[in-house]
Amino acid sequence: MVSLTSPAEAERRPYGPRHRWVVLAVGVGAQGSFAAMFSGIPVTGITMRADYHLSTGALGLVLSCLGLGVAASDIVWGLLTDRYGDRRVLLTGLTATGALLALMAAAVTPGDGAGVVLLAICLAIAGALGGSVNGASGRAIMTWFAEGERGLAMSIRQTAIPAGGAVGVALLPWLAQASGFRAVYAVPAALCLAAAAATWRWLHEPAPAATATASATASATASTTATASAGATAGAKEAAPDATAGASPDIRQKSPLRRWDVWRLALAGGLLTVPQFAVLSFTAIFLHDVKGEGAALASVTVLIAQIGGGAARIWTGRRTDRGGDRRTYLRGIGALAGIVMAAAAVLTDAPTPLTVAALALGGLLANSWHGVAYTEIAAMSGPARAGTALGLLGTALFAVGFLTPLLIPVVIAHASWTAVWAIAAAACLLAIPLAPAAIRAR
Repeated sequence: MVSLTSPAEAERRPYGPRHRWVVLAVGVGAQGSFAAMFSGIPVTGITMRADYHLSTGALGLVLSCLGLGVAASDIVWGLLTDRYGDRRVLLTGLTATGALLALMAAAVTPGDGAGVVLLAICLAIAGALGGSVNGASGRAIMTWFAEGERGLAMSIRQTAIPAGGAVGVALLPWLAQASGFRAVYAVPAALCLAAAAATWRWLHEPAPAATATASATASATASTTATASAGATAGAKEAAPDATAGASPDIRQKSPLRRWDVWRLALAGGLLTVPQFAVLSFTAIFLHDVKGEGAALASVTVLIAQIGGGAARIWTGRRTDRGGDRRTYLRGIGALAGIVMAAAAVLTDAPTPLTVAALALGGLLANSWHGVAYTEIAAMSGPARAGTALGLLGTALFAVGFLTPLLIPVVIAHASWTAVWAIAAAACLLAIPLAPAAIRAR
């Protein structure tokens, strides 16, 4: 693992409780730099299919490899984060991701004669390396922030995914058409390396005094809010300092990988991810092949989903910090997303504005729950095990990110686009009973 500052030197530096907001900013930058690549490359699908001479099935395979790489590595990165710390893991992952993308810009473009196999392998490795940001930046937040602030902090970090994705969605398709794929890979490479530099400069473990002060501050905030709101009182009963909802120390020390309630939350999150990746990966192809529209409308549709989903993440994170039950919110978002994606299926052959509106709203809802889920699964496991729990959730999400682009061309070939959006709706509705039930106040 990369570490350019000795532990002794880091401990000599005064990092008080206010530094937690700097740590959050570093986590946002790390998550956003990876998201720009992860979300932006699929939206170049029309140009990629033409320039690399791919079939729709081959394009689905190539795009799915991004999710496969993250799914294969996320839980490993989580375990490494719990063992070696978030700083070392982030430095290693971001630097390696930036270097690989720079190599792709130099040698894995259509002009270099790169084919589907090389492209798929490179994107899988990029996903595997970039997946380091999911558990590591999340564990940093669990370390620096106490219960009462974690929902907001984690949701802000998770908002970096649609925000960074929006940058990639807006920029990379245009770069693909105007400058080619050298620029498409070079820009996210620069972003990842810049995030690595920020991590090296500002991300450190908190001093014990800083942790205690942050915990006291957050507890006071939570107490004040609980007095002002009956709903917050119920939420205070739900949340314990290590956010295990009153679980015994024996339960908190058990590995998240051995707890069915943690697995249920991870699997429910995977199902809720189906419409997100369906909209992200194939909106451009759908609008081009079925509606005769260009990449511009697809970019606008995905941008609405990304930016709106990011705003919703912050709202739900803040709301649940003030007393809302995270599990109830997760189930409610699943129900809404299922209904809207079912409407998109019904409106597949409707006028384009109606179809686009349904897809944008469905994508927005599918992007809105991540902060709540990541906070809840980390809270269930406690800060010492947060990296593993976050890695498990990331593995579930990105396993679906691998399978969804891979299966959609099969569904299109044997059924229709209506079936694609209907399957996305069904996945959301199946997630509702699978997600852990809300904890009852005692």
